[in-house]
Amino acid sequence: MLKRFTMLMLVLLSGGLYAQNVEFDKANFKEDKEGFKEAKNSLKLGDELYEQGPTFYKDAIEHYEKANTFNPNNAELNYKLGDCYLSSMYKYKALPYLEKAVKLNPNVNTKVHYLLGMAYHFDMEWDKAIKEYSLYRSAVQKDPANAQNPYFNMQAVMDELKLRIDQCYNGREIVKTPIRVFVDNLGENINTPHNEYGAVISADESVIVFTSRRPGSTGGKLDPMINEPFEDIYIAYRQDDGTWGKAQNVGETVNTDDHDAISGIAPDGQRFYVYMGRKNNGGDLYESVLNGDVWSKPESLGKEINEKDYHESSACYSPDGNTLYFVSDKPGGQGGHDIYIAYKDEKGEWSETKNLGTTINTRFDEEAVYMHPDGKTLYFSSKGHNSMGGFDIFSSVYDAEADKWSEPKNIGYPVNTTEDDVFFVISGSGRHGYYTSVTNDGVGLRDLYMVTFLGPEKPMVLNNEDNLLASVAAPVKETVIAPEVQVKEAQLTILKGVVSDYLSKEVLGADIEIVDNSENKVIATFKSNSSTGKYLVSLPAGKNYGIAVKKEGYLFHSENFDIPNTAAFQTVEKDVELKKLSVGSKIVLRNIFFDLDKATLRPESTVELNRLIKLMADVPTLKIELGGHTDSRGSDSYNQQLSEKRAKAVVDYLTNAGVAASRLKSAGYGETQLVNKCSNGVKCSDEQHQENRRTEFKVLEL
Repeated sequence: MLKRFTMLMLVLLSGGLYAQNVEFDKANFKEDKEGFKEAKNSLKLGDELYEQGPTFYKDAIEHYEKANTFNPNNAELNYKLGDCYLSSMYKYKALPYLEKAVKLNPNVNTKVHYLLGMAYHFDMEWDKAIKEYSLYRSAVQKDPANAQNPYFNMQAVMDELKLRIDQCYNGREIVKTPIRVFVDNLGENINTPHNEYGAVISADESVIVFTSRRPGSTGGKLDPMINEPFEDIYIAYRQDDGTWGKAQNVGETVNTDDHDAISGIAPDGQRFYVYMGRKNNGGDLYESVLNGDVWSKPESLGKEINEKDYHESSACYSPDGNTLYFVSDKPGGQGGHDIYIAYKDEKGEWSETKNLGTTINTRFDEEAVYMHPDGKTLYFSSKGHNSMGGFDIFSSVYDAEADKWSEPKNIGYPVNTTEDDVFFVISGSGRHGYYTSVTNDGVGLRDLYMVTFLGPEKPMVLNNEDNLLASVAAPVKETVIAPEVQVKEAQLTILKGVVSDYLSKEVLGADIEIVDNSENKVIATFKSNSSTGKYLVSLPAGKNYGIAVKKEGYLFHSENFDIPNTAAFQTVEKDVELKKLSVGSKIVLRNIFFDLDKATLRPESTVELNRLIKLMADVPTLKIELGGHTDSRGSDSYNQQLSEKRAKAVVDYLTNAGVAASRLKSAGYGETQLVNKCSNGVKCSDEQHQENRRTEFKVLEL
């Protein structure tokens, strides 16, 4: 009788009601020797992987779970399972195991309080996490073995614990005021059951490029350190219905049998930066350019960026392509990985590299830098500042006049979490963000998601409290519409379109110059795609821009965009049809400006005039007519005289620059050749009248 009672108590205790530690000893499992043998073998396999370090913890889980199914009341096994899950994609599974480990044996491992702190931290149980971190800190300080261990860095451990405790305090405040967003999985055309991360997008969200560890990578090998495929870069294009097309590997020209990861993409989607895992140099940054429909072999960004034996992990473009932001762990920084800036010199090479300073960089790591197409808003991830756990995403705005960055701002919960939140980019409009996350209902391990910042395009519909409590069988009909939140859009104009031949409509690869008219200098150059003719330029607010589209054998095409600092985000679609250099061809010089009601050329006209001078020099047989045109306001005679004087002013400028007068003719047309219906008596906008005020040139002879 006593024996049966004792056996019953053992069953109850091992069942967990009054659980106590049960060792993996065959004496404890005499009734199931075969099961014990299998469990012991699983435990051994798990331990072999566990002892190789955190990289292999995820592989140990399967074996440990089998052993735990047989014996769920072993403190050390529960501890190891919790530790393994904290190093996996499924951190939320760690807490029950760690809590049970402590319950079975409070002294199972000194580190258990640290792991419990991490698990509570991940679960946003801030006070419990702080308590466990504090218990671990006390245990470490009191352990005499640490003082005797020459490899134990007490200060580093204390610094990390302080960071984690501070993150808990930060998180407790940040989650009180969550930002209003929708989060949508990008779907199975992008995501697979494997790892996808690090997405970058063109400014208009028409192209997405990302990194994946899916099977079938270039070379077909597994990284022996993590037992997963090497990273490859994939690309997808947005379809006419707004969905993403099937992602495709960008090909062996870019991808190698080593790690190849996307880092940054130009606003027009025509070039991108690649992180390549060069085994002997710590990992470097390269650039690939789209030539037609083929990506070029990546070329190194040079020794000013890629320092030998150090890790350059990510980079991004500025809107004009002349400034580079990148991350490196090279010496002389504020912490581990810092954000640096570099400028392109006259030869097109990177120089003047400098650290962004203590406003941005902390003594902890900064990563995944991204400059918004507005040219002033920097997004990056950091473990410092007021992170709520791991890396959080921050933004900072550059004030050009004061030459300083604003205090980095945590972009908020739920985009930022207690996990590592990195690789965050935002569309040109500022409405959509793209990032990597791990969720229970995802397609795979890491998935790519789109964040929609709430605004008028997608108002949120909520049930009120009564609805939430209502029976499913008899739901309450009333709904409550959450108030719209206006999204602060970027102060930016995206100009895009297709360049083609005026007559044949054949698409053309052309050179595009962006001019700052107020400073009379070319600030950026781009190309339209030779296969599609597509182009896209990002024009941050606050400048008067001249745009010139040029191709050999054609007259150049010019546009003007005067974008004030207060301008809202806009997308302008402008297809450009270039006219071949032939007799009778005529174009408008949109970047020639005159003082009000005068024939005095303004300084902002210089670059356009010099472009015309170069054309005359390149084609010495060319003879042209400069024609002046006005709008319909004012008297006919006044407009005629003004147009003649303005045309002559342009001719005089060209002759003074050395163009032979015999090759030039001036003509004034007043209001006789309006390009719209804005004649006298017709009400028109200032923009419509502006269309009629223009300077044209026409080819007379070749």
